[in-house]
Amino acid sequence: QAGYPIHGIWIDGFQRKRSLRNLLFPVKLGVSLWQAFFYLIRFRPQLVVGTGGFASGPLVFVASIFRVPSLIQEQNSYPGITNKLLSKKVSKICVAYEGLERFFPKEKLILTGNPVRQDLLDLDHKLEDAQTFFNLDPNKKILLVLGGSLGARRINQLIESELGYFKELGVQLIWQCGKLYAEDYSHYSSYADVQVHTFLNRMDLAYAAADIVISRAGASSVSELCVVGKPVIFIPSPNVSADHQTKNALAVSEKKAAVLISEKELESSFETQFSELIASESQQVELSTNIKKLALKQATITITNEIEKLLNK
Repeated sequence: QAGYPIHGIWIDGFQRKRSLRNLLFPVKLGVSLWQAFFYLIRFRPQLVVGTGGFASGPLVFVASIFRVPSLIQEQNSYPGITNKLLSKKVSKICVAYEGLERFFPKEKLILTGNPVRQDLLDLDHKLEDAQTFFNLDPNKKILLVLGGSLGARRINQLIESELGYFKELGVQLIWQCGKLYAEDYSHYSSYADVQVHTFLNRMDLAYAAADIVISRAGASSVSELCVVGKPVIFIPSPNVSADHQTKNALAVSEKKAAVLISEKELESSFETQFSELIASESQQVELSTNIKKLALKQATITITNEIEKLLNK
């Protein structure tokens, strides 16, 4: 869509559980290294950037062999295996959290944060537009529920089970259920004070409207929510490698900047913790103030500056 050609390589992540797919992994790795070699010969890049996924591994590795300058960005508070392996090969490592010298060479680390969409940087003046856009009652609290573009099954199940509870509290819902669950939950938009969206095309207005946010704890989501500065309840996905979403959420909640509830604790503690949060203006202010302190709003500029320094060398 942006006008850039995309060229893929035949690689897949190594499955941590026993899987027949792992039998193909050495073959895919070998083929992808050859593909990376031919792409380097074809495009002759002046610099290579890896963002941590398994797809970036072969290209950054081959680039290091040919002494092409390279940089990796680690988005999570707990690095994936690809970036751990590449860290000794690259020139610079841009990170979004402090304390990652446990995993990477300290002299290569630069605390940059993760890039976020620029329309989130100033939401204060968008409140009235947001209330009009979503047709909201300004006298009621607004809960924004985010499960990602595909959706989060356990979060959707939670919200469905708590609709009566939210009604009792007089809370309005902007509920992003995700593409995979649209058919299951869209009909709840007929309920008073409930809006169900497959996607939210105006995330800036959704954030501006929200009093409280419920979200997964992927790297990009956490970075965005630090910039947005609203009280957040993180419900991390347990189904990701190295449980990195929980580690991302802990990095924020340990600084009293968010509430963390694991999926297994939802039934026993969600209502208690949500009731305390929505009833306590002081807790909302504390969470909002503390999470804003973690925001690194200039991440995009800082990372590109590091890229330019390497190019200038």
